[in-house]
Amino acid sequence: QQSEMNSFLWTIKRDPPSYFFGTIHVPYTHVWDFIPDNSKKAFQQSHIVYFELDLTDPYTISALTSCQLLPHGQNLQDVLPRDIYRRLKQHLEYVKLMMPSWMTPDQRGKGLYADYLFNAIAGNWERKRPVWVMLMVNSLTEVDIKSRGTPVLDLYLAQEAKRLSKQTGAVEKVEEQCHPLNGLNFSQV
Repeated sequence: QQSEMNSFLWTIKRDPPSYFFGTIHVPYTHVWDFIPDNSKKAFQQSHIVYFELDLTDPYTISALTSCQLLPHGQNLQDVLPRDIYRRLKQHLEYVKLMMPSWMTPDQRGKGLYADYLFNAIAGNWERKRPVWVMLMVNSLTEVDIKSRGTPVLDLYLAQEAKRLSKQTGAVEKVEEQCHPLNGLNFSQV
């Protein structure tokens, strides 16, 4: 029952009301049917929407990409133990080989190709910091690949906000997310 669902929606009672909604980074199609009507209604009625990061802003995407890179002149091969680097390279070769069989007919119908998708996810991997490579490898699974092309809930809501001409903003800056991850030492990663 919709009325009995836990919604991850908090209301700040003021005039007009403000809302705080907790999202997760999964394809919106996996969770949309389970988001209660009160959360959807609060989103529809809101005029201003703030997200963790503004994933519709080209600067945000560019800054996220840049923050993942090792310092100029360094490559992953320089910072990873030789055996781990070799195993990583072999695994990425395996993923690249398997990706065509992991993709759905719907993805192909939308013009997504395995080589393009692999490069979009793993392109320039040899220049990335180990923590970002770890996160990248964790997302290179058959289940994750099959969901590519469908926006995660945060991005879907941001796109909807733009489409509905809502004012949008971000709570955090890229650097506030990037620097803590880049500050992890190798043993922590």
